[in-house]
Amino acid sequence: MKHKIYIFYFLFGILIFPSFGYAQVDFNKKPDDDLGNHEDEFQELFYEALKQKGIENYDRAAEALKKCIKMDKSVPVLYFELGKCYNHLKNFGAAEDALKKAVDKDPDNEWFLDELYGYYAAHNEHDKAIKTVKQLVKYHPDYKEDLAGLYARTEKYDDALKILDALDAEFGTTMSRDIMRNKIYEATGNTKDRIENLEARVENNPEKESNYLALIFRYSENNEKDKAFETAKELLKINPNSQLVHMALYKFYLDDNETAKAVESMKIVVKSNEIKPDTKMKVLTDFMTFVKAHPEFEADLMEATALVSDSNTSKTVMELGQYYLAKGDKEKALTHFETALRLEPNNFNMLRNVMLLYIDLGHYEQARALSAESLEKFPSQPLFYLVNGVSSNKLNAPKAALESLEMGLDFIIEDSKMEADFYVQMSQAYTLLNNTAKAKTFSDKAKQIQSSN
Repeated sequence: MKHKIYIFYFLFGILIFPSFGYAQVDFNKKPDDDLGNHEDEFQELFYEALKQKGIENYDRAAEALKKCIKMDKSVPVLYFELGKCYNHLKNFGAAEDALKKAVDKDPDNEWFLDELYGYYAAHNEHDKAIKTVKQLVKYHPDYKEDLAGLYARTEKYDDALKILDALDAEFGTTMSRDIMRNKIYEATGNTKDRIENLEARVENNPEKESNYLALIFRYSENNEKDKAFETAKELLKINPNSQLVHMALYKFYLDDNETAKAVESMKIVVKSNEIKPDTKMKVLTDFMTFVKAHPEFEADLMEATALVSDSNTSKTVMELGQYYLAKGDKEKALTHFETALRLEPNNFNMLRNVMLLYIDLGHYEQARALSAESLEKFPSQPLFYLVNGVSSNKLNAPKAALESLEMGLDFIIEDSKMEADFYVQMSQAYTLLNNTAKAKTFSDKAKQIQSSN
């Protein structure tokens, strides 16, 4: 509903109805008979109603307003204020009746109509809201957008689009109307009209970058890649400094084996201040996949990585770590995982990756220290007890290993493989302690689990 800035109430909040013309009552007139007393009482009751409404005593306000109405049924504002009080009291049927009476007595009053429209909109009485807002459209074009929204909710999509088209033509496009338009297109599946609308926008306003970008996206979504590519190139001709267009051009160039242009577009994306980090990450991740199949472009990947180094997110660095891990370069993977861990020291997955690489690469002191530190944050994670036990065994500290492993066993839930790993490490610890009997016991337990799997 359109929100209005209401004119401040005068004194106790009287809307600017000069001297209550609706009641034909002159509050400034000196009483000279019993009618004067009547006017004074009416005035005092109305002021009392507004005062009680102002301090949110809506029931008392409503009682005062009803007394006013009993004295003079011709004053529209009394019903208007009474309807609002009933709304606050959640007496919705009475609220509607009062507001309708206010409108009946003053059918051209925008405030009354707006309040009644707001009531219908809030209670999802769309047909009544449509009827009321049609009376309001003459006051402000914003009401036309409200009407379009109501048509959309009642699935009168053609009527809604006609209004949106008219508003766009008269006032230009807005984000709120575009959101509504796209919801209508999604509901109807009318891809043809959606694309035609965007094509018309590009034709009518060829300098506006957002029109091209929206059309590129819709062409791509509709599997019209050639049209999307041509539109992107057209935008680049019109605006050679566009950075956002390279999010699309990068992929189009790759698909067309124009690798040099794709790399250049990719670098523009990762350097851009206009493009969000998550989007940069998607492009960079996509390029990582490309480089796996075309390792000759790894230098370009490294350059692109350096370009985003100042704005790296943990996700970016983590993805790079996964890239190097997939390539088998565990040292570089570890470097990136450690960087990611510094950015997000409580991220469980990063802690796990760093610890496992420490073990894999023989960095046992670091593995034991990090696992011990992590257990303070995650005391119920069996993996961290296992890493601590493994690293302690490797550092010839079997008693410390057994202490950690025995505690960690209690936290294993339905993970037979991990349980077997614990028994293997306990067997090794007892071997280091020269307790061959217990070493065999835990070795046998591990083998039994492994054979059953």
